[in-house]
Amino acid sequence: MRIGGLQKLTLLDYPGKVACTVFLSGCNLRCPYCHNPGLVLPEQSEGSEIPEAEVLSFLERRKGKLDGVCITGGEPTLQPELPEFLEKLRRLGYAVKLDTNGTNPAMLKALLQERVLDYVAMDIKNSPSRYAETCGGIDCLSRVQESAALLMDGTVDYEFRTTVCAPLHTPRDMEELGRWLKGARRYFLQPFADSGALVGGGVSPPSEDEIKALRDSVLPYIPNTQIRGQ
Repeated sequence: MRIGGLQKLTLLDYPGKVACTVFLSGCNLRCPYCHNPGLVLPEQSEGSEIPEAEVLSFLERRKGKLDGVCITGGEPTLQPELPEFLEKLRRLGYAVKLDTNGTNPAMLKALLQERVLDYVAMDIKNSPSRYAETCGGIDCLSRVQESAALLMDGTVDYEFRTTVCAPLHTPRDMEELGRWLKGARRYFLQPFADSGALVGGGVSPPSEDEIKALRDSVLPYIPNTQIRGQ
């Protein structure tokens, strides 16, 4: 496992749980607003990884104090060792949340079938017509659509979420996205925040009025649409 970081305590990343967050290195997308270049870009992640045994030892010591583990990235499903790692977390008694961009539906399906996931947060980058543009020119829409259908048709709890920024997200885009994911269990809009360290550039945070307009464009299709942090 290529583990790029460990946040030892979070009350935000896993809904309803006192958790830690394990950051896995490597990603197959190049979203310009991504604020984790150290996990996404190989040249920035070399030499800074944490041994898996060190993470498991920490989790062994924290049993009874932490409820869950959030697995994020990068893109966790790129790592073939992920199913085995999640099994180890389950044996330690932890609930497991997976953050994913949905580009590996085969891995997601296997994890769902193996019952090693309790919650999935899947990034929806944009409307279908602007998906590749938002992912750095990478064509992954059909795989993302397959993953979204797996979650919507399955029994594991999930959320969809979109990090929104100008000029990539407009009310028209959000209406198209809403039609695609109509009836989803829950959907969150997350305003882009410029950390100063991005994979790309040329994007800016939405104003409060702009993000409310985006939300209002989705609400007719996904009634449980919220702005994260509000």
